[in-house]
Amino acid sequence: MTTWNLQGTNTHLLICNGSSCMKKGGEEVTQAIRDEITLKGLDMKIHTTRTRCNGRCKDACVVIEYPQGRWYRVETPDYGRKIVSNIDDGEFVPQLIYRFSDGEMTPNPDFPAHTGISKNKS
Repeated sequence: MTTWNLQGTNTHLLICNGSSCMKKGGEEVTQAIRDEITLKGLDMKIHTTRTRCNGRCKDACVVIEYPQGRWYRVETPDYGRKIVSNIDDGEFVPQLIYRFSDGEMTPNPDFPAHTGISKNKS
């Protein structure tokens, strides 16, 4: 197993490769993001990890940007490339579905995500 030296890394992209995301182009999105990182020479700044499920299957494909705490619905490989370009420019991408701020997740009212199942069982 490889152990990466993450010194200098400032962003970690968690790219969902669960079954729902894979049916909606998850492999192509993953490759586009990784290709754009390499093309822009950002391999030492942006690390990627394929995940099995990010828990937002109806919003597939889902990419999470950490430590920024931004969750994106990535519908095309080109949109995945745009996320990388915007990270490089210090901007966020408007197709944000959730963000983590002030200690909690808040939905983007301009780009609503699907309502999920409550994790709290009364």
